[in-house]
Amino acid sequence: MAFLIVYVTHASEAEALRVSQEMLQARLCACANIFPIQSLYWWQGALESGQEWVSILKTQHSHWGALRSAIEQTHPYDTPCIMKIEVSANEKYERWIEAHLAALE
Repeated sequence: MAFLIVYVTHASEAEALRVSQEMLQARLCACANIFPIQSLYWWQGALESGQEWVSILKTQHSHWGALRSAIEQTHPYDTPCIMKIEVSANEKYERWIEAHLAALE
């Protein structure tokens, strides 16, 4: 059983924690990892640089649409970065993800 990691950028650690906790409480993901990054990007015609935070949310394919919509509704960025990446892991970990999201099935 493959699953998804959803990569999301945030302006602050507090924002990354808030969004991740909301997604966990809604049972749209089973786990979140949060860490700081340095970002370089184009925004409104100018090259920008700044400190951001990333959350990596682990979920099932069937939860992708609801998770993406929930992040879009709560995220303060005009254009949030919400990327899904299909992954696989050891069987025991994949079963753990499945068990913690089964309530929504």
